Amino acid sequence: MKMWKRMDFQEEAIQLINSDFRDLSLAANRLAHHAIKLGGMGFGASFFGFIAAIAAIYLLILDRTNWKTNILTALLIPYIFFSLPSLVFGVFRGEIGKWIALIAVVLRLFLPRHFPDWLELPGALILLIVVAPSLIASTFRDNIVGVVVCLIIACYLLQEHIRASGGFRNSFTKAHGISNSIGIILLLVYPIWALVVILF
Repeated sequence: MKMWKRMDFQEEAIQLINSDFRDLSLAANRLAHHAIKLGGMGFGASFFGFIAAIAAIYLLILDRTNWKTNILTALLIPYIFFSLPSLVFGVFRGEIGKWIALIAVVLRLFLPRHFPDWLELPGALILLIVVAPSLIASTFRDNIVGVVVCLIIACYLLQEHIRASGGFRNSFTKAHGISNSIGIILLLVYPIWALVVILF
């Protein structure tokens, strides 16, 4: 009789322990799912924003060197403004950005011959970051408005690049077409990912 009770007790204990492990496993899965959804997706948006800003700067440099097309590359300035990571944006919005903007304006006003053409758009970006009102710099930049602006700019630049290259195939086969196409596609990744994060 004691032996039966001991076996029943052991089976019951094993079942309780198994049940506890199932509950722990379920809780760990939920925790991981929520952590990925909240942290991972948000981190992904920040990471892709950083990559997109680098791609936009790369395309801006490329346009000033050997990518002479009729594409409106000035649109890369608002794109960089909206996709720049908050840490970098905060640095340029502070005293460092004000000094850079002041030097750029003084050079442009008083020494226009010594102000190179390739500095026009970066200077405009710094000025935009420094003087943008808080509604745009804080509110719109960090919500769906900034993401939609980035998506529209990226789609427009991709369409113009394909048209300027003479078709979709040429945009991926010409010498400069491949790097430009990859850069513009990277511009699309950030707003699409950020929209997924915001909407879901």
